[in-house]
Order: sequence, then structure tokens, then C-alpha cells
Amino acid sequence: MAIQQARVFLPFNLLIAIIAVSTASLFIRFAQAEGAPSLVIAAVRLTIATLTLGPIAFLRHRVELGNLTHRDLILGIFSGSFLAIHFATWISSLEYTSVASSVVFVSTGPLWVAILSPLLLNERLTGVAIVGLGLALFGGTVIGLSDTCVWNNGLQCPELSQIMQGRAMWGNFLALCGALAVSGYLIIGRKLRAKMSLIPYIFLVYGISAIVLNIFMFASKQTPFGYSPTAYGWIFLLAVIPQLIGHSTFNWLLKYLSATLVAVTTLSEPIGSAVLAYIFLKETPRPATVVGGVFILIGIYLTSKQGK
Repeated sequence: MAIQQARVFLPFNLLIAIIAVSTASLFIRFAQAEGAPSLVIAAVRLTIATLTLGPIAFLRHRVELGNLTHRDLILGIFSGSFLAIHFATWISSLEYTSVASSVVFVSTGPLWVAILSPLLLNERLTGVAIVGLGLALFGGTVIGLSDTCVWNNGLQCPELSQIMQGRAMWGNFLALCGALAVSGYLIIGRKLRAKMSLIPYIFLVYGISAIVLNIFMFASKQTPFGYSPTAYGWIFLLAVIPQLIGHSTFNWLLKYLSATLVAVTTLSEPIGSAVLAYIFLKETPRPATVVGGVFILIGIYLTSKQGK
């Protein structure tokens, strides 16, 4: 019954999640403009989310938290650590490589989920879902390369040798680590959400992620203090809308939908970001973003035909 209800509300739930996570790039940009470093933004974001969930988790779900097995706690620690590593490596990759290359590599996350899910979750893809996955990945690649590829008597893109060398190579490796980490986060989430309700799960995972990110932040000799009230305001919105609403909705869906479908759906974030940037920042999306977005939406639709 619950699965049927989830499928009935699937379009609405996915739309809410996509819109919510799509605001992240705008809020991060505004916070960075106020002088807040990216790693600080990530650490404070997860800390605020965890502290917000704390009272609800302890007052309403204390029994469930107390009944968690040792295995559940270990899986939760791994899931939260993977989420922290995803944020830390992907953000750090932008210091070494182009946004385009970083997006292309980090967008391979659904591919790793699709490869690992049959082995770890016994979730096998249908032929239609495989086609959908391929189209969504292609769309993500098109959007990623749109920053560096230009049309000058034909499409001209950077050579592979430029992408795979020096600092760029390290940045691309970090982005790939980010993709692998988010894959682990989603796969473990799919397993844990089968037996845990939403609030205890996200409180555990976000809490572990906040701890790990704070360790990364202090190890990098950065501090969460001393920024403007405006910067903290944007980070607070980042914690509430993309994290507590967006990520939490994706985590809710993990109980009813395959990890691969949820992972593919996350590729639509650049589409939502482009729409919001057009509305609030008057930034007209590139034609490549529109084309890539069409492929992603078609890919999500085909992958969703697999259902659970």
C-alpha cells in the first residue's frame, strides 16, 4: 500500500526534491560572495540541519534510535561519511579543474549506482532503464561541457590531454571520488531506509556527515566563525531548503524507489538551477543546457518505468 501511494505522488515528490536541491547553487554562490569558504558552507549546512532535526528525533523517535543495531549504526556512519566525502571532494575539485570537467565527472554517480546496485541491492535494470540511464548521463555531460565547448565553424571542445593532466587531473579525480561517494550514500540509504523511518535515518546520517565535515574544516585551518550575518542567512537557507527538504525527500523516496532511479533524478538539479537562475538572476540558459536538460528528463522518464 505504501509503495502504491508513493508511486501515485511520485511526480509531485520528485518535483519538490528537484526544486529544493536546485536552490543550492544559488545559495552557495550568495554565501561565497559574502566571503564564506565552500568547506565552511558545507560543514555549517549539515550542522544546522542536524541541530534542527535533533529535538524531533529525540522526542518522537527515541525508541527507534535506541533500538538501532550495531550493524545499523555502522551502516549509518558509512552513509554519513560518504555524504561528507561527496561534499568535500566535489567542492575541492573546483579549486583544481573547470566547473565543466567537475560536473561531468561527478555526474557519473548514477552510473556507479547502476553498476553496484545489482551486486549490493539485488536491483537489476531493465533494458528501457539502461537506455534512460544512458540518455540522462549524456544530458549531464552536455550540460557539463557547455562551459568549455564553443561553436566556431563546428563544435570545438578541449582535448582529452588538457583534461587529464596536472592540477586538472587531480581535480577530476576528486570529482570522480565525489561521484563514488554519493553512490555509496544512496546505496546504503536504500538498504537502511527499508527498515528505518525517515527522521531517525536522516538525523543519523546528517549528524555523521556534519561531524566529518567539521573535522575536514578544522583540519584545513578554517573556522565557522567570523562571517557576516548575510552569509549565515544564506547558509541557513541552504540547510533548510536543499538539505532538509531536498535531500530528505530523496531519502524518503529511497524506501520506495530503486537507488538508480533516485540517483538519475539528481541529475536534473542543473535544470532546476538554470530555471531559478533565469528567474532570480536573469541569466539566460545556454542552448546546450536546454538540450542536455531534455535528454535528462527523457532519461528520468525511461528509468522511472522500471519503478522499484
